[in-house]
Amino acid sequence: MGIVYQINKKTGITYAYQNESYWDKEKQQSRARRKLLGKIDPVTGNIVSTRNYQKKEQQEELAPAKPGPVAITNYQRCFFGATYLFDQIGKTVGITADLKACFPEDYKKILSIAYYLILEESNALSRFPHWQKLHIHPYGEDIPSQRSSELFQSIDEESRMRFFEKQGKRRIEKEYWAFDITSISSYSETLSQVKKGRNKEHDRLPQINLALLFGEESGLPFYYRKLAGNITDVKTVKQLMTEFDVMGYKKVRVVLDRGFYSKKNIDMLYKNHQKFLIGIKLGLNYVKSVMEEKRANLKLWSNFETQFATYGICRTIDWDYEQERPYKGDTIKETRRAYLLLFYNPEKVAKDQADMNDYLTSLYNDLKDNSRKDYRLKDYDKYFTVTETPKRGRKIVPNEEAMSEAAKNYGYFALLSNEVNKPFEALSVYRSKDIVEKGFGNLKERLNFRRMQVSSELCLNGKLFIEFIALIYLSYVKKRMQDADLFDKWTLQGLLDELDVIESFEAPGHGRILGEVTDKQKKLYEALEVEPPSL
Repeated sequence: MGIVYQINKKTGITYAYQNESYWDKEKQQSRARRKLLGKIDPVTGNIVSTRNYQKKEQQEELAPAKPGPVAITNYQRCFFGATYLFDQIGKTVGITADLKACFPEDYKKILSIAYYLILEESNALSRFPHWQKLHIHPYGEDIPSQRSSELFQSIDEESRMRFFEKQGKRRIEKEYWAFDITSISSYSETLSQVKKGRNKEHDRLPQINLALLFGEESGLPFYYRKLAGNITDVKTVKQLMTEFDVMGYKKVRVVLDRGFYSKKNIDMLYKNHQKFLIGIKLGLNYVKSVMEEKRANLKLWSNFETQFATYGICRTIDWDYEQERPYKGDTIKETRRAYLLLFYNPEKVAKDQADMNDYLTSLYNDLKDNSRKDYRLKDYDKYFTVTETPKRGRKIVPNEEAMSEAAKNYGYFALLSNEVNKPFEALSVYRSKDIVEKGFGNLKERLNFRRMQVSSELCLNGKLFIEFIALIYLSYVKKRMQDADLFDKWTLQGLLDELDVIESFEAPGHGRILGEVTDKQKKLYEALEVEPPSL
């Protein structure tokens, strides 16, 4: 055992760590445990403690705790009902056990901050000291701003990946996993992955991209990944497959939006033996070929499903699979079986036409203002012809033939799969990817993460992880509310408020006394598949 010194390159402060070597039997190699002792005083050279609570820990070591429950010495009345709900959800979904296994020293702090983020909608962490005085929560004490920053920075990549692995294995072969990407804007100039990119909200701020993976049946997220803001969807599939392999996910079934489609990505999914369902564009040659052949039959009554108000058919096709083998200097070319699923929704026709009209108008305005966007260059030439003469000036003529060709496909859409060959089973699974969009909405709106209010990479990584933990709880509650038709009578906030008012009263000599639980509250717990509280 010895002391190791390390300089923080950003602040110039030297920190001292207690270093203890040990032999890891599983990895068959020497490892080391480090414990922060404090920072080095530049004048005296002494180690100065950076944590006031270390004094408290030293005092506790001098007076060993007696076995059994800690005696209640103060009168205290706190809200209990909502945090009790989260405690039970944590046991059911395995969040508490997995966090404890991966973050044994800090899991209670992580849970307390996650509870706060859900119950105090859109509030900053600076309100935590006030909230914690009024609520029973796992950590049971205040977490000041400095302590929360230290907590964020202590959440390391290895522990985070272990948590994903544990959560994923609880559901790995039971459902499809929906994968999508959103952007989070930032004013920060110090975060390396903050880049300018395109996003659906037309926000002009630099951003990072966040990839989320949700279970299609459970409605729960169990993996996320932070990306540079200029990374497009189509580039992420290869990395996703690699990380699946790292975490030991072998039999994975993924649902992907058409933004992830490319021939290389489909080949990659086949190569990794992944089952997939993905949206595809109607302009692809093999899709157009089948569309022209099946267009008339597609609209037959026998292909109509009332539940979706949609017509659907499936056609088995041969996928031209290619795999480059650099180590042999050749390329494997084979055919693989795939299912092309075609759909027509009459109600979608009007929306497609309105969307296309808006898009054509924006193209026209770009040409008129001479402000072409790089990612639209092909479409300018496809739908318009621009001529310019000294006398008549610039003239923009619409290409009516191309516009009419596009109009033929209003109301149609297509999916591709290597597993699902029943059209409406595929459509049901594909529509489940909406849970990812809802998850993004929860993360940005309710959990107050529309803007990244952090100044360092380590803080961002840690805060994002705790936001993700809060999202699991939030997703669980919303899924159970949806299954039990609770949204007919309750909003999410209204339900949490209804449970939150249940009190816990502590009195010296009397222990903990549970406040009144009404029949309405008991029914809410039961609808959420949680046993009502009792003491």
